[in-house]
Amino acid sequence: MPFVNIRIVKQVIEKDPDGIKAKVQADVTASLAEAACIPAENVWVTFDEIDEKDWFSGGVRVKELRANS
Repeated sequence: MPFVNIRIVKQVIEKDPDGIKAKVQADVTASLAEAACIPAENVWVTFDEIDEKDWFSGGVRVKELRANS
């Protein structure tokens, strides 16, 4: 039974967290089920929402990277 853990910056999905998570999990579930030839109900998907101030890339806070882009 595959278990997929998705870590995402909380602020990226803040406008519609339930809708975005529903779409992402449905797409991930369908893709993995098809690729592995397993029933979709055997695919588990979880989300970890990380605040942008707690996530770093190359030593820079994602909050700062997002502000500069």
